[in-house]
Amino acid sequence: MDKKKKTTTQWRRHRIQALWALLSNSYLAGFARGRIYQGPLKKLCVPGLNCYSCPGALGSCPIGAMQAVIGNWNFKFACYVAGFLIFIGAIAGRFACGWLCPFGLIQDLLHKIPFPKKIGAWKGDRLLRRLKYVILILFVILLPLCVTDVLGQGAPYFCKLICPAGTLEGGIPLVLLNASMRSVLGWLYVWKNVLLLITILLAVVIYRPFCKYICPLGAVYSLFNPISVFRYRVDREKCTGCGACKKVCGMQLDPVSEVNHPECIHCGQCKNVCGSHAIYKACMEGGAERSAERG
Repeated sequence: MDKKKKTTTQWRRHRIQALWALLSNSYLAGFARGRIYQGPLKKLCVPGLNCYSCPGALGSCPIGAMQAVIGNWNFKFACYVAGFLIFIGAIAGRFACGWLCPFGLIQDLLHKIPFPKKIGAWKGDRLLRRLKYVILILFVILLPLCVTDVLGQGAPYFCKLICPAGTLEGGIPLVLLNASMRSVLGWLYVWKNVLLLITILLAVVIYRPFCKYICPLGAVYSLFNPISVFRYRVDREKCTGCGACKKVCGMQLDPVSEVNHPECIHCGQCKNVCGSHAIYKACMEGGAERSAERG
């Protein structure tokens, strides 16, 4: 694949990401009034990490929703959130990370900013990627479940203490739109903005650092990558071993030997760059897929 075609393919995915971000944050009145939408759609989760507190958000972030209900008496909603995560993961794995997550789009665009030396794989990179599983277990599950108030309800500790997406999409807009909120800002708001700034700077030099090292939603979806309905396969007979797929993988994987690895976000770059069409979508198995490959 030539460079022009590769760039065209990337921007096609970014347009889909942007369209989904606009659709899921289309409550324009929220930006005008500085208020959060609290209508019936807010009971529904969206597949990507999209802050509940964003003035334009129509749905709920599944990670925020899970923290809000885990350990709560409302077990029906807790089961709904868990079921939603399992359903999305089983159908598409980390497809939502690569194609639907608004914060993923922001990181993609930040990484396009020119910089003298971009950082790819580095010593300790694979080990650090396990941090997101620790964050999932500790901040999303254990702390809300075990550290509760007098009513027995936990707090959304990941959203409160870590999530830079929430700061960018919810915290900053609400503070800018509400004078009353600006008067009560404290160390926590400063801390969250420091984390956001660090994430932004890292995203310029490292491809999707938040997705790789921090995101608990990516940690959940990654567990389903090897078994999801949507996944990739490699035709070993067609593969020429040219290494082109490995060179374009932003997640620093080898798509041939690590096909459907938990870190794969299903962006499709490896498939698009493969000149021999050795990488294909497993969800299209059968006659239709073979016809498409011949075409």
